Amino acid sequence: MFQVSGDIFFLIVSIIINSFGNALTVSLNLGSALWTASSVNLSHFFNYSLTGVLFWEGVAVVLSNALIIRKFDFRRIFGNFVFMLPFSYLVWMLTSLLSKTSLNSLPLPLKIILDLCGILCIAAGISIYQRGNLILHPNDDFMQIIRFKFFHGNAAIAQTTSFLIPITLIILCVFGNQNVWAINIGTVFSFLFQGYFVGLSDKIIFPKLNHQNLDFDH
Repeated sequence: MFQVSGDIFFLIVSIIINSFGNALTVSLNLGSALWTASSVNLSHFFNYSLTGVLFWEGVAVVLSNALIIRKFDFRRIFGNFVFMLPFSYLVWMLTSLLSKTSLNSLPLPLKIILDLCGILCIAAGISIYQRGNLILHPNDDFMQIIRFKFFHGNAAIAQTTSFLIPITLIILCVFGNQNVWAINIGTVFSFLFQGYFVGLSDKIIFPKLNHQNLDFDH
């Protein structure tokens, strides 16, 4: 009972931290994280709602995860979709709140620093809920699977590798639309350093929280 309560606590804290980081980067408009950026570009490419693209991209990642671990784990899949509900709502709510502040009237250097802090918050949130591993966002579940299945737990390599998929999607959309959206300094920083900071957060944020329930061959 205590363990379950602890897992729920870590899950709630991590979702709040990650949601705030995403909301901060969205509000500052200095580049979305790569999966979000790919969804924005796909939305323009197909002339389809961003909400719909985010959903179907999530479904595709869920199916990819099942193929990699070679089984349909319905508890895992259910958790993926359950995670997306409060996470999406919190990002939307926090973005709305931040849009009412004077964030975008700040000097550009300060905005860049805050944007990078947002990426650090995303990394910290991912680190916490990946270790608790109660339920995960499909994209972060994908990163965790390949992290321990193929890269011996190396978060930096796994995160960068997982980002190759949204990068490929963005490139294809750019060829089709001759334009690119949601790419800026925050996106580049996320690609280069987010995985490193996930690994660092594993060691310094709730350091006694270890990875658990890695119920796939690794």
